[in-house]
Amino acid sequence: MNLFDLTGKRALVTGARTGLGQGLALALAKAGADIIALGSRPMPDTEAKVKALGRGFEEVVYDLADPSGLDAVVADLTARGTIDILVNNAGQIRRADFTELSEKDWDDIMNINLKSTFVLSQGVVRHMLDKGIAGRIVNIASLLSFQGGIRVASYTASKHAVAGLTKLMANELAAKGITVNAIAPGYMDTDNTEALRNDPNRSRSILERIPAGRWGEPSDLDTAVLFFASPASGYVTGQILAVDGGWLAR
Repeated sequence: MNLFDLTGKRALVTGARTGLGQGLALALAKAGADIIALGSRPMPDTEAKVKALGRGFEEVVYDLADPSGLDAVVADLTARGTIDILVNNAGQIRRADFTELSEKDWDDIMNINLKSTFVLSQGVVRHMLDKGIAGRIVNIASLLSFQGGIRVASYTASKHAVAGLTKLMANELAAKGITVNAIAPGYMDTDNTEALRNDPNRSRSILERIPAGRWGEPSDLDTAVLFFASPASGYVTGQILAVDGGWLAR
């Protein structure tokens, strides 16, 4: 028995155009899942890579800065099939001193990182309950779900909230066969960390603290998302798994 077999499952992954989201979508596709990729722009590279694996691919171009239309998105997707797995990966970060962060930067990040996760999860969970699906929801948290960080007030607040929302959802949905867990990536080689990687001093100080001695790659999350998305992980819920090269243990 292949414990990670997702054949016949349909997975919705947000922020799937590049980086972690694309990596998560490909990991699920390699395990047999068909992919619905949601992003603010078209995703031809993700589409080509998923189809090359022989899996189905659907694209939803939607800007999560405005979560108000997500109920209609879910209604359209579920009219065409079930959603068995939801990966709330999409996220942005804005850097500014606490006293300089604008209200718009606060609101934009909260909408993308938190409110869209809530609204999309709510719609998908209603569908799962209606269809009796033993669903799997995986939220992407952060090291800043545990720590404060600097110059990223809206991001830190949103990721602390994602951790709390994960636990709340797990508590309410476990008895109904739906698990909700989160992955907290460490310092990954993605667009969100480009400013840090381009700053020699910050990059050096970060790498010196990571026991593994390197930035993470999207593929480092593969086994975590497959574990949480697997039919065999039904007794695991409400967990936040750090994949951080040992950062939090330091």
